[in-house]
Amino acid sequence: MSFFENTRKPVGFGGRIMVSMMNLGHTPVATWGLEFLCLSPDAKVLDCGCGGGSNIKRLLKSCPQGIVKGIDYSPVSVEKARKVNRAAIAEGRCSVLQGSVADMAFTDDWFDVVTAFETVYFWPDLPQCFQEIYRVLKPGGTFLICNESNGDTDKDEKWTKIIGGMVIYKDTELKAHLEQVGFHDVQLHKKKNWLCITARK
Repeated sequence: MSFFENTRKPVGFGGRIMVSMMNLGHTPVATWGLEFLCLSPDAKVLDCGCGGGSNIKRLLKSCPQGIVKGIDYSPVSVEKARKVNRAAIAEGRCSVLQGSVADMAFTDDWFDVVTAFETVYFWPDLPQCFQEIYRVLKPGGTFLICNESNGDTDKDEKWTKIIGGMVIYKDTELKAHLEQVGFHDVQLHKKKNWLCITARK
């Protein structure tokens, strides 16, 4: 297994290095993406594919009276995300679960906002995952997708060759998938090779 496979599902020592690298490396794109999110102070937020938990920490800061939950299928990621957010977990404002976005144990219509940073590339059944996110969002809630690669350049292909199971979607493909499960008001934002999409339930 190549070291870069740890971007998809971090495992072992290499995985622990990778989640720390991702926490730092994804900061610029995540900070930019969060500009398109309007969070109330008491928002209930879910971060899907939460990785090392740095975005959970940012989201907790943005909604000081809110609750932020994270889900990731990598035990290494879950362990790191819990460590990074242990104070908020102790306060009861945060929890990080191990599991699949395609089948989540959350109640219908519960979250105000769902986020997915640098992760939709690796979801094997994208329509099913979007369906689940739609289910757990409140009516009027927002889903934010933020990707470092927007599928517009050939350079993106080198990553899909290195990392098994990775698919880099174009904005139009993601918009079509979102609208198929019922999302509306789909907004597309681009900067450099970055892509941020917001959609409403």
